[in-house]
Amino acid sequence: MNSPAAELRLVLGSWAELQQDAGRVRQAVFVAEQGIPQELEWDQADAVCLHAVIFNANGEAIATGRLLPDGHIGRMAVLATYRRQGVGGKILKSLVSAASTRGHRQVVLSAQVHALSFYRGHGFVTRGEVYDDVGIAHQDMSRELIPEP
Repeated sequence: MNSPAAELRLVLGSWAELQQDAGRVRQAVFVAEQGIPQELEWDQADAVCLHAVIFNANGEAIATGRLLPDGHIGRMAVLATYRRQGVGGKILKSLVSAASTRGHRQVVLSAQVHALSFYRGHGFVTRGEVYDDVGIAHQDMSRELIPEP
């Protein structure tokens, strides 16, 4: 019998290609669940980012994240019913790999404090102090990379 993770499909692409699916996940997690104001969730950076979306066996988007041209990873979101199943790790690994392929020497992100252990488990280390971003405690994190050929 296949595990649920085996039935997941990860797609990397542009905002033009993945906006509808990535946007649906971000709307559910950041706006509806976490209460981030709609006008703060969407920004001009989406147009220049590499986006990752994971689809379940039914073809529904369940997780997303993005890689900015400067090596920042952001907008990591997993629908509540799919958390703690390795889905976020798949998104993160794909974006870290893409950054390495692009020649970045490190990736950085702004982690919600409740997710620090998740990112530590993927080789990220904290930098600086905890700060407030849209009413949620965050801390910057980074991970050194060995660029892939």
